[in-house]
Amino acid sequence: MAKKISKIAVLTSGGDAPGMNAAIRAVVRSCSYYSVSCVGVYRGYQGLIEGDFEDLDARSVRNIINKGGTFLKSTRSMEFKTKEGRAKAYEKLKEKGVDALIVIGGDGTFTGGLYLSQEFDIPIIGIPATIDNDINGTDFTLGYDTALNTVVEAIDKIRDTASSHNRLFLIEVMGRDAGDIALNSGIGAGAEEILIPEEETGADRLIDSLKRSKKSGKTSSIIVVAEGEKSGKNIFELAEFIEENLDDYEIRVSVLGHIQRGGSPSCADRVLASKLGVGAVEGLLDGKRGAMVGIHHQKVVFVPLEEAIKGEAKIDKELRRVADITSV
Repeated sequence: MAKKISKIAVLTSGGDAPGMNAAIRAVVRSCSYYSVSCVGVYRGYQGLIEGDFEDLDARSVRNIINKGGTFLKSTRSMEFKTKEGRAKAYEKLKEKGVDALIVIGGDGTFTGGLYLSQEFDIPIIGIPATIDNDINGTDFTLGYDTALNTVVEAIDKIRDTASSHNRLFLIEVMGRDAGDIALNSGIGAGAEEILIPEEETGADRLIDSLKRSKKSGKTSSIIVVAEGEKSGKNIFELAEFIEENLDDYEIRVSVLGHIQRGGSPSCADRVLASKLGVGAVEGLLDGKRGAMVGIHHQKVVFVPLEEAIKGEAKIDKELRRVADITSV
């Protein structure tokens, strides 16, 4: 018979994402609703090892649903990657009387949670939070919608300059292994070309496409490039290649970088965070463990952490088709 859960800890780990604070808020207030104690863990798994805890109640998380980042802070812990480090973390949880743990983050966060759960038999639920939207088993991850809106707004402003000066802009967006941000923001902002790591477009094909665009009467172009796409060693090398093989364009590069991670979460991310936070607490109280709480067809679902971690990024072929048609 499963032990009754009376105290739940929550932490954020890995890269920050808009909506993390909203998820923490939902976890804490769900605990309060169900008369369960809640403990916040500062600085992710490193804070877990060091026992950097704070008791949280419903009033502790007021006025944070609209805040970007994570007030619990986040860091990457090399010590937690060792079994000895995880043993220290488990001892700190036992000392605090914690019965279950909710981890908010991405692939690395879930991997750490899976090991801790397997080695020390503690119930753990993961909440997916990464702007890359590259976690298997959920339609969306926290921060993804906000990042898309940030990118589209930036590209809209860059296009004003591109149109005014007959320039070609290469805009790098985040997405080391997944092209969701590039593909969706590229369509939303009307990009002429979108380069993503799931496809090997090749620089030569890109040149042919730009020549066709020029012939059709386009005097400026926006190319959205996911950071993991390798038509060149990097976006600046790709810009040099285009400059050498294409006349009549001034070429500029804009790397959007970490502005994509920051900012107040969108309404969609706040609602998603609230759903997943409540779902995580209710899942633990219902006996679920070693799982990620996600969203599929607007319904809260639970997926084994192993499946969430092992999932391969799959590009939406229909979106790629739409992008090709609308960029002529």
